[in-house]
Amino acid sequence: MKCKYLLLCSITLLLSALTATAMPPKKAPAREFYKLSVYHIKDKAQESRLDKFLSTAYLPALHRNGIKNVGVFKTLNIDTASDKKVYVFIPFKSLAEFLKMSKLLETDKEIGTKGADYLNAAYNDAPYVRIETILMEAFSQAPLMKKPSFDTPKSERIYELRSYESATEKLYRNKVAMFDKEEVEIFERIGSKPVFYGEVIAGSRMPNLIYLTTYRNMASRTEQWKKFSDDPRWKRVSELPEYQHNVSKNDTKFLVPADYSDF
Repeated sequence: MKCKYLLLCSITLLLSALTATAMPPKKAPAREFYKLSVYHIKDKAQESRLDKFLSTAYLPALHRNGIKNVGVFKTLNIDTASDKKVYVFIPFKSLAEFLKMSKLLETDKEIGTKGADYLNAAYNDAPYVRIETILMEAFSQAPLMKKPSFDTPKSERIYELRSYESATEKLYRNKVAMFDKEEVEIFERIGSKPVFYGEVIAGSRMPNLIYLTTYRNMASRTEQWKKFSDDPRWKRVSELPEYQHNVSKNDTKFLVPADYSDF
């Protein structure tokens, strides 16, 4: 009887092992692509015209075409800022989707009607000064953006946009690896609500990466960064020889969401 029991157990274990081997490994999600448009504006009039176009024409068109989580942000205290900026963040499932949406202004009839004031602006009465466009691919360890949720009004929320530039391409890859192996986990664990991490593949400040975190308010932001700097894992990682000098410039912007932003 004992031999039969052992034989049955062996067969069961063998079948379990074969079943586990036959099951295909879980496929990681495809990495998203992100477009970040930065509108430089000079005054309230330009801001109002841009707001009208984005809220009544452009975002609705993106929504109709399946792009749901479009973020629109403005420089904190934009009225008094010397460099007034409006940021439009759009996530794409693929480069093909990015190229398709890039032609939206030319092909969408409703945009042409509702966005006429913006699209048909005169050469000496433009709705912005200049537009910067940055194209990114999501980090391998954070392949999808995360739409944050809050119980506080949009007017109180703070979004922190950081660009880390590196002196060389090799040092840049090193910083991306540092994020993938170490920093992404820390941000998630301490509750900083990261929205996206992007490897810049086309932009004016390369080589660089860009990421966006968000907070209930500025006090919460200060608290979360203290948690990060005090985190034992960060203290250990930041002193490792292999990660030294991989950031030559940290460009940090504090932003607030527009009323019509999706998040």
